[in-house]
Amino acid sequence: MATRIRLQRHGKKGKAFFHLVAADSRAKRDGKFIEKLGTYNPNTNPATININFERTLSWVQVGAEMSDTARAILSYKGVLHKNHLLKGVTKGALTLEQAEEKFNAWLAEKDSKITGKKDGLAKNAAEDKAARLKAEADVNAAKAAAVEAKNNPVVEEEVIAEAEETATEEETLTEEGTTEAGTIEEVASEGETSEETVTEEGTTEAGTIEEVASEGETSEETATEEPASEQ
Repeated sequence: MATRIRLQRHGKKGKAFFHLVAADSRAKRDGKFIEKLGTYNPNTNPATININFERTLSWVQVGAEMSDTARAILSYKGVLHKNHLLKGVTKGALTLEQAEEKFNAWLAEKDSKITGKKDGLAKNAAEDKAARLKAEADVNAAKAAAVEAKNNPVVEEEVIAEAEETATEEETLTEEGTTEAGTIEEVASEGETSEETVTEEGTTEAGTIEEVASEGETSEETATEEPASEQ
């Protein structure tokens, strides 16, 4: 019977949560298992991994197979690195104390990287939240300014005053046009009166000429009659 370290799926749809188990390679994925070694939650950033380090290491040392995901998890947690150092101790390449020292140095470096990643994510989240709050505040301020401008009576009075000034200017232009039209009509009537006066004067002069002519004829007749009477 081959033993395999693999994941069992749990959790709801879209929020998968896994158990790390040592099980018979012939068993179903979510079926029976020999031992539960830890949990893996990929829904967080970084992913949350909790394992029983010693029991997992013992299964790896006895030759348990690993799925690809389980291998990545064990490498991330340092199980495979610790197994490699212990093999070196077995072969006499280094002592147990040296192996522990190297593993602790690796573990401290790994923890610092994880802490730096968490701090960076927290900083980015804080900056993003501040930017979103600022944008929301700007939008609210713009809306408040628009509402204030709409409800401000001073602004309404200014608009009304501008409308009244425009109406007054239009009335003035209309009155000026009417006055000019009246002036043109007066000039035309004056022209007609002048023509009538000239016509009447011409008529009067003509009558006067006729009267003078008639008086001349009367004088000639009188002169003619007087000599005849003397004879």
